[in-house]
Amino acid sequence: MFICSNNTLADDKKVENASNPLAAVNNTDLRVKYFDLDNQSKQLDYSVEGSFMMNPKLKLKYEIHYLDTDVSGNEKKEFESFSLKFIYFPMEGKFKSGQPYRVAAGVEWIKDLGDTDKGIGAGTDQIAPLVGIAVSIRPGTMLIPLMQHYEGYEGKDLSQTALRLIAMQNFPNNVWGKMDLKVPYDWENDTIPSSIEFQIGKTFTKALGIIGLSYV
Repeated sequence: MFICSNNTLADDKKVENASNPLAAVNNTDLRVKYFDLDNQSKQLDYSVEGSFMMNPKLKLKYEIHYLDTDVSGNEKKEFESFSLKFIYFPMEGKFKSGQPYRVAAGVEWIKDLGDTDKGIGAGTDQIAPLVGIAVSIRPGTMLIPLMQHYEGYEGKDLSQTALRLIAMQNFPNNVWGKMDLKVPYDWENDTIPSSIEFQIGKTFTKALGIIGLSYV
């Protein structure tokens, strides 16, 4: 995944990492993810994900996903979804202990473009409000707890509340690591389909980086 970011500065006067969903930066990511599914099927997810700052307190994120999968028994290729996410930063500063923070609230609109008979898409359009906070707990270490509720409004019934915890750590030579834990509760099926993702990346310039992904 390549990242292109602008030079918006964080509290510590360093360029913010665009992999932080609450970073106040412009970026464009080109992603390819391969999933080896439990039912011996595969899935390739090609996506363009980006964001830009509409003003210093309002960020617009967008994503479009195209899937190649054989989960239905035959190989199918189709656009899966398109989404727009507005994130507002009402407050940022430092705690009395000195740690910089940024509070966020927003809403995401997700348009389903897939066909569930092909194993692509969720089968419903969704509205998903969110809240979160990014805290620099020490130089080079960022902690971002988030909560987002997904509610289907057209198509299949869908209702999920997801807790998400992101931890990011800077290393020498512009290398950084990220852990992304997602714990959604599915109100329709009374299940918790949780997942955890690890990333390791390197920033080459203020406008270009690359990330390797692994999933557990």
